[in-house]
Amino acid sequence: MAEPALAVHGGAGGRLPTDEGPYREALAAGLDAGWKALGGGGGALDAVEAAVVVLEDSPLFNAGRGSVLTAAGSVEMDAAIAYGPELRTGAVACVTRVRNPIRLARAVMERTPHVLLAGRGAEALAVELDLELMKPSWFVTPRQRERFEAGTVGAVARDSEGALAAATSTGGTRGQLPGRVGDSPVFGAGTYADSRCAVSATGDGEVVIRAVAAYEVARLVGEGMPLSDAADRVVHQRLAELGGTGGLIVLGTEGEPVMPFSTEVMHRGRRIANAAPSTAIGP
Repeated sequence: MAEPALAVHGGAGGRLPTDEGPYREALAAGLDAGWKALGGGGGALDAVEAAVVVLEDSPLFNAGRGSVLTAAGSVEMDAAIAYGPELRTGAVACVTRVRNPIRLARAVMERTPHVLLAGRGAEALAVELDLELMKPSWFVTPRQRERFEAGTVGAVARDSEGALAAATSTGGTRGQLPGRVGDSPVFGAGTYADSRCAVSATGDGEVVIRAVAAYEVARLVGEGMPLSDAADRVVHQRLAELGGTGGLIVLGTEGEPVMPFSTEVMHRGRRIANAAPSTAIGP
């Protein structure tokens, strides 16, 4: 049996908050939900979905309820989920009313022959599946009107069978053009999982796409590079060479998660086997 493990992130970028308490509590809640899914008979896929749902419902992070506003003053959300053993993924982009885009991303993977649905088509599927919808104004919290943080939310998990899964959800970039799609729903860029590792990325979305960041970690691991070295190289060399910053949470077939970042802040947390969960925000 494999040693279960779970890691979450609440985005890289922005400033260190004056009060870390609410952020740490939200990360801990995401870890707790994911861990309960792992221990309650669910696998890695259930764990990453459960963890990200909690983070989407938090107004503190740039996903779901806390999503930033586009240039048109609206919210457009992207999400993806990936299951390593079968190299499967599902994603949604530019959704405006779905409370938990990560649930819809999983539905795309499991209930349709497609990988990525966007806009009205994605929301029509949410209606068909009776997923919870909210008025667009529900997502526009007062805090977003003064928000200057970057970020995304994500999770990676390894279950007792050794299966790996990843999930990422985002509200995009503040002031983005309507219709812009970032790295989170792009398989191999912001989200990836295979038999070697599971990866969720955060940071400069366009650069993460150009770097094919999540897959690049898996490629380097496949060539024999240690997981931590591969993740560090992608963050500190590949992203930097393209003029970007960001962070990754990465989990392999054994050992602890690695979580490198090149920004001042990355909200993150981890839990492994019987060890107590931990969270961090700064260096």
